[in-house]
Amino acid sequence: MRENAEKISEVIDNLRRIFQAINDYSRTAEQFTGLTGPQLWALKILAKASPLRVSELASQMYLRPATVVGILDRLEGKGLVTRTRSMKDRRAVDLNLTEMGKEVVVKAPEVAQVMLLKGLNELSDEQLLHVVEGMTQMVRILGAENITPHPLHSS
Repeated sequence: MRENAEKISEVIDNLRRIFQAINDYSRTAEQFTGLTGPQLWALKILAKASPLRVSELASQMYLRPATVVGILDRLEGKGLVTRTRSMKDRRAVDLNLTEMGKEVVVKAPEVAQVMLLKGLNELSDEQLLHVVEGMTQMVRILGAENITPHPLHSS
């Protein structure tokens, strides 16, 4: 019983650390840039691979296109992103950074989402499977299987 209590304490402490790290990174990003973590993450992706379509950006952010549109609306309103009709396909819209958007990316701190993706991509297949299984079990324990996930710390 004592061994379980120690393991449970470790799980709870690690969850607290994860939440704290995400909040700290988001708070730093917001203080430094005035942007949320997801907004800054979108800018960083566009800096590496623009022009992109909304669906491509959503895929790289592991979000639904409708969620990304809301992020883009705020970024466009701040003058950091442009949406223009594709010259190749007039039905499509290309996303690009403005000069101001490029400046923000160069000066911006790292965001938790980028660190998470980098770390998860570096895991072996077996390690990643263990993470997936553990996280799935945590979701099940919390009865959160039917909750629609939203971006980490978004505004």
